[in-house]
Amino acid sequence: MPHFLSRLLMILFGTIAVSGVHAQETPTIAAASDLKFALEEVAAKFKAETHQEVRLNFGSSGNFTRQLQQGAPFEMFMSADEGFVFQLADAGKTMDRGTLYAEGRIVLFVPRGSPVRADGQLDDVRAAIVDGRMQKFAIANPEHAPYGRAAEQALRNRGLWDVIKPKLVLGENVSQAAQFATSGASQGGIFAYSLALAPAVSSLGSFVLIPAEWHQPLRQRMVLMNNATPVAKEFYRYVQMPAARVIFRKFGFILPGEAS
Repeated sequence: MPHFLSRLLMILFGTIAVSGVHAQETPTIAAASDLKFALEEVAAKFKAETHQEVRLNFGSSGNFTRQLQQGAPFEMFMSADEGFVFQLADAGKTMDRGTLYAEGRIVLFVPRGSPVRADGQLDDVRAAIVDGRMQKFAIANPEHAPYGRAAEQALRNRGLWDVIKPKLVLGENVSQAAQFATSGASQGGIFAYSLALAPAVSSLGSFVLIPAEWHQPLRQRMVLMNNATPVAKEFYRYVQMPAARVIFRKFGFILPGEAS
């Protein structure tokens, strides 16, 4: 853990140092953590094609909403739950009510060496709770992370919430939940399909999609904030273009106008 923290601090300070140089012309985008791998690729392609940059800040949609309500200087918000965008729009913080850019899915992930099997019905999760194989299970915090809320809904659907609750390890966001689920600190977890599809994550274990009907749809909406500059507006348009849609599709997102 100390090594992880030191590496995280180096990355964090490196980002601050680079962003400080371009602070005036580089807009910062607040993006839900499930977008990490997909949006980094979209932003790189945007830079290659337009020679303009955006700075990506990943976290939980609920936390970003609170920060934006308090005046955080993000120029664009990509939420994992459209309800948060509507809250900001109703508060007069946004240019409009935004646009739907994707719908997400969740997976059950078990790390390599876990005694629990990845099955889409969560039957072995149930058995592992009973026989003691399941000691820790990771999800994002349902209080402010949409993917955590979807995980809770899926577990409730299977009648597992009350028995698994004492074993939960809660990530601050879905990306942190994925770290907990893949690190071996838990016997498994539920997190975003888009993260599980990234080679850096999929190589650490096995996963299976959880039926979409077990939870409320993860309708992901983005919006420009009132302080959006031209580069942020251009990136907002770019995210809706075919080149970006190809990348989102690769990471398992269901796109507007396409069937699941």
